[in-house]
Formats: sequence, structure tokens, C-alpha cells
Amino acid sequence: MRPSGTGRRGGVHIRRALPRDARRLTRLVTRSRAYEGHYAPMVAGYRIGPDYIETHAVHVAVDDEGRVLGFYALILSPPELDLMFVADDVQGQGIGRLLIGHLRGEARRAGLTAVRVVAHPPAEGFYRGVGAERTGTVEARPPAVMWDRPELTLTVDESP
Repeated sequence: MRPSGTGRRGGVHIRRALPRDARRLTRLVTRSRAYEGHYAPMVAGYRIGPDYIETHAVHVAVDDEGRVLGFYALILSPPELDLMFVADDVQGQGIGRLLIGHLRGEARRAGLTAVRVVAHPPAEGFYRGVGAERTGTVEARPPAVMWDRPELTLTVDESP
């Protein structure tokens, strides 16, 4: 089943993250297989705190049992996708597309026309697959980020 972008897909729905989700979101980031190997230093010691969740538009995809399957954080000014992660064991099942559809709806309601995405290099194909267009490269900033990253623009009114 293809996600509709409405915030619900089968037994999965999207809700606003709560401060009590902070530990679960942190685990999703720090245990992501996408950050193994030479990417590991990027998330080593990374923490999403309750204050981050209260300050930003953070939304989580959860199943009927309440398990967090993925999340995104949208910064409204300037508009940027700050974080987006999907649990390793549910990748390829449409959770990422569902989150992007929800993000587009939230951005549209906020009056945005586009959202900047600075992607983890292996995730560029996903973002291009949901309609983002490459606009440039963000250069490495050692010691925080040791590699160049693709910069993309996700148009709010498009559907892939």
C-alpha cells in the first residue's frame, strides 16, 4: 500500500512528538545502520532532548502498539528539514514517504513553498525519489561533519 501523505497508513499514524519520546528518538538516531563505519562519529553521543522536541516541529510515525517507526524535525525559519530517521527494520515499507507527505502538509499549513534538505550522502536517492531537487553541496565542517553533503530543495506542493 502506498502512503497517502495524510498522516495515516495502515496501522501507522503520525503524531506530534512528546518530550517523553526524546530517548526513543535518540536511540533511533544513534543505532541507525546508515551511520555505521566512517559516518559513526556524526551520531556518537548525539542526543535529542525534551527541549528540542518542545522547541521544534517534531513528528513521529508510530504503529498501533505505540512503537516509534520514524520521525522528522521541521525548522520553520528558515525552512529546513533538520532531522529525519526511519527505523532500520521498517525501511522500504513507505514510512519515509509517509513522513515526507506529512512534512509537506505541515509546511503548507505554515505558508512555506519549499524546504531545504541537507542530506546524509546515502539518503540523497531517497530525497530525490520523493521529489527533492539537488541544489548544491554543503562542505564538510570538521570536526562535527567530516564529509560533504548534498543540499536539496523539497517543493511543498509536489507529490512524487
